[in-house]
Amino acid sequence: MNLVDVVNKNYANAEVANFPKFRTGDTIAVHVKIKEGDKTRIQIFQGICIAVKQYGSTNGHFRVRKLSSGMGVERVFPFHSPAVAKIEVTSRGKSRRAKHFYLRERTGKRARIAIDYDRKE
Repeated sequence: MNLVDVVNKNYANAEVANFPKFRTGDTIAVHVKIKEGDKTRIQIFQGICIAVKQYGSTNGHFRVRKLSSGMGVERVFPFHSPAVAKIEVTSRGKSRRAKHFYLRERTGKRARIAIDYDRKE
């Protein structure tokens, strides 16, 4: 066993197996653990997934974007981060792109993605 395997084994998050399958264009709610002093709480970050890199792997991450008070906010979440407690898929988007970086220039109704009612996963 080499050093990379040891690090991957020690820092792997067991919750990754319970995450639902999602793609770019889906609206997801990420439950994030936030530590304030000696207390921890869960805060929900809900937005559109605009990029996914290496789904489920140790190096993989996903990027979620939302509009908060008219200002765009993006967060990058590693799959194996201990801060990510749970992921919920709110709606499935009909998308033909791998990355949705064009949403950065759009606000309001122009920043919507159509809902894919046929997709079951």
